[in-house]
Amino acid sequence: MQYFQEKGNEVLKQTVYPQADGSGLTLLSYPLLDETNIVKHCFTTRFGGVSTGEFASMNLSFTRGDREEAVRENFMRVARALEVETENFVFSDQTHTTNVRRVTREDAGKGFVRPRDYADVDGLITDEPGLTLVTFYADCVPLYFVDPVHRAIGLAHSGWRGTAARMGAVAVAAMGREFGTRPEDLICAVGPSICRDCYEVGEDVAQKFRAAFAGCEREVLTEKPHHKYLLDLWRANERVLLEAGVRREHLAVGRLCTCCNSNILFSHRATGGKRGNLGAFLCLRQCEQK
Repeated sequence: MQYFQEKGNEVLKQTVYPQADGSGLTLLSYPLLDETNIVKHCFTTRFGGVSTGEFASMNLSFTRGDREEAVRENFMRVARALEVETENFVFSDQTHTTNVRRVTREDAGKGFVRPRDYADVDGLITDEPGLTLVTFYADCVPLYFVDPVHRAIGLAHSGWRGTAARMGAVAVAAMGREFGTRPEDLICAVGPSICRDCYEVGEDVAQKFRAAFAGCEREVLTEKPHHKYLLDLWRANERVLLEAGVRREHLAVGRLCTCCNSNILFSHRATGGKRGNLGAFLCLRQCEQK
């Protein structure tokens, strides 16, 4: 077992689950979330699946050209490692919105064992034990939310559009409306995504972040020649969550770059779009498992 470290603190934990074919399913998790004792969660890597070629090997996308049977086996391997049921997966339908959907037992299996009857959903929240929320990534930012007081959870996909529209704050507010969640009670994590040094953007994106982060835009934008900028999605999402009322000591930022580490994580930018998808998984434990 190996730990990714940020400033000497254990922020991301790596666990390898041996598979019957000799591979090792490598999953990342946040000790800060585990310390709540009410969730199971992970973020996948490229290792431990059965997909081949540009999808090798733990691809979790049905829509990029991979074999369906390979993708299904990959999901089942994650389910076995987390000790959850694939029939209880609930998938997002990501289109870079800030739409957050509360899911219930009636949504169990949507996206994996039966079709979704919703669209344009980048955030999922629930207080139903056993449901496993699943969202997808290949450079964008995963956001995890755990409310140990009201026993509720959330997952959100936050690319540059979602970050500029403050998806993190939208999810916090949605959990407040639906479950009575108080921001100061939340335990949150900002997952692996593209780092500032790898993420060059143009003037159009920079303008949106100047407007969204007026007065502190220099924290998230670094200007380069020829109207180019480096965008820090980690810092931007961290600021959004802190301003939404999340306590700094309740927030883990892993700072693991998908683009710098495209050999172990899928990155759209590093591969020119020839890639699979990573997955974030979050499940509220049954009460008796506390």
